Amino acid sequence: MSRRKTERQLNLVICLLSTRRHLTAQEIRRTVYGYAEADSEQAFKRMFERDKRELRDSGIPIQVGTGDAISGEEGYRISRADYELPEIELLPDEAVVLGLAARAWRHASLGEAAANALFKLRSAGVPVDTEAAPGLTPAMRTDEPAFGPVWQAVRDRRPIAFDYRKPGQSEPERREVEPWGIVNLRGHWYVVGHDRLRDARRVFRLGRIRGEVEVLRGGPDVVVPEGVDLRSVAAGHRAEPEATATVRVRADTAHALRRGALRVVPGGREGADGGWDVLTVPYTDVPDLVEHVASYGANAVIVEPAEARAAVVEHLSATADAGVPDPDPAPAAEAAPGGGPARGPRSADQLRRLLMLVPYALGRDVRVPEVAEHFGLTEKQVVADLSLLWMCGLPGYTPGDLIDVDLDAARETGEIIIGNADTLAQPLRLTADEAASLVVGLSLLEALPEAEGLESGALKRVSEKLRTAAGTALGSLADSVQVRLEDSDDEQVEQTRRRCAEALESGQRLHLRYLSGYLDQVTERDVDPMGLVVQDGHTFLEGYCRLREDVRLFRLDRVLALTVLPYPAEVPEGVGRRDLSGGLLQLSDRDALVTLDLESSARWVTEDYVCESTAELPGGGVRASLRTPAPAWVVRLALRLGPRGRITAPPALAEQARAEARRTLELYRAP
Repeated sequence: MSRRKTERQLNLVICLLSTRRHLTAQEIRRTVYGYAEADSEQAFKRMFERDKRELRDSGIPIQVGTGDAISGEEGYRISRADYELPEIELLPDEAVVLGLAARAWRHASLGEAAANALFKLRSAGVPVDTEAAPGLTPAMRTDEPAFGPVWQAVRDRRPIAFDYRKPGQSEPERREVEPWGIVNLRGHWYVVGHDRLRDARRVFRLGRIRGEVEVLRGGPDVVVPEGVDLRSVAAGHRAEPEATATVRVRADTAHALRRGALRVVPGGREGADGGWDVLTVPYTDVPDLVEHVASYGANAVIVEPAEARAAVVEHLSATADAGVPDPDPAPAAEAAPGGGPARGPRSADQLRRLLMLVPYALGRDVRVPEVAEHFGLTEKQVVADLSLLWMCGLPGYTPGDLIDVDLDAARETGEIIIGNADTLAQPLRLTADEAASLVVGLSLLEALPEAEGLESGALKRVSEKLRTAAGTALGSLADSVQVRLEDSDDEQVEQTRRRCAEALESGQRLHLRYLSGYLDQVTERDVDPMGLVVQDGHTFLEGYCRLREDVRLFRLDRVLALTVLPYPAEVPEGVGRRDLSGGLLQLSDRDALVTLDLESSARWVTEDYVCESTAELPGGGVRASLRTPAPAWVVRLALRLGPRGRITAPPALAEQARAEARRTLELYRAP
């Protein structure tokens, strides 16, 4: 059924493209091969209406006009001016940035849209360079299941409804929102809009949406307030520090706390404990300060204010006095929240492929393996597509009307030879999703100093050309999706990034003083740089680490010092860059499996860290299991959580957390 449906829809497209006047539904029924299957007038109408809807969903603009001047009956045609991709000319530097913009979505839900956009542009003869600037890897992830339906709602200007669980809430609340746009901030996606039930502007993190997002089809379209700055609205959640605390820390510990301190007063280094330093630390509220300092255990003690000091004692006492973990097995794992957009029927996917393949193959040396790789198909499926194309053509469907496909060449040599297909010779115009994926990717590049090496104005020129090519289909979608590079305003990170880029260009080795993301530990690393990766709002140096003898990623805001060494970078033969399709965090079965029981207010752990499973607990809590190569990091997490969470497995790790909490409390009880 799916194959016959694709054949019928492709014949319908060819028919409506080749006619100069609007054809009535009955003329189409008599003319287009495939509609004879309808055994009644009602069956034909249902079939035809479904075909029109699916073609429009695929970006094919079907016009409605007068088909019969006497009866006034509606007719249909496809205007070539609306169907065909306008001519685009790219300069060499513009081709580079466009290829980089598409790479940003490679491992995300819009990766297919970005890839298809490039495929259409290549079909039109646009020389897109996807291999340029190999040292830079921009990447955006859309792991939140709610991203797809929210993106579609923003695109279509439709309100949405969903269940949302705020931090600290035991049960989710129903929200009905008019979405204005989506913002990527601090590595997470947020939807900004008007909350109808509260009659106020609100920001919702997509990872906290529970269940499916319902797109509300009735009523007027969403109107975005003029001049609203989505990024500023989303970033407005972060409060500025209003007070300072005095904190004593052991020498050569609490490195992240030191980096955020307003003042560091070194202490003496005599004594068995190695000495203590005194920090002046800014903070917004006491609970956040308490959790931050408590995570360092016996290496950090709040001196004042007294309110915070007393709060730490209460906080750590909950961990120190925690009972033996419950040995009962965890409840059944909860299904992943949300639900991505349902994939369309296979016939729709196949139709889009054929409408891209025909203009791409005409007059070019195209092979079956190349097409199979692009669309993620087997070579056998590509040949099946070509055999379907061979059965389609202009009304009349005589040998001279049908598209000519050399199936023998496709099967035997892999060569794709297509003829007699002038009706489909021009590629289809970019859809809103395809154009927006590239324009948003370009906006990410604008924040990267590494992109400054490109000729000035290339990013802006390409963006304008894409908007023109997409026309009204794009609308304001591209401006409703904004991405912020979180460390772009940090001067130290920017300087580190520039020096890494220079070392990459000159091929020199680097020496790093690096703060571990898992442990409160600084290591010295010699690294042969291989490239820069931008993901989750941060920039990473990817390189061969001489200490670990393997490829590693180093987050630039954790680089405490960087020296360019007078030695050439020498990456061992056979060592390549990491496959980031599964994300930056590369875990394995060899890593420790840890289980945590979390109160409702600590559910953020399941949102910020990759969990193998989660299960609901009574009272709104959750049991989470995750893997980590550094179990000591989980001890620090337990100290940070205090009464809001505890380690339940393995028991030895739970005891380590309790023992460290007791050692820290002894320091607070000392004079």
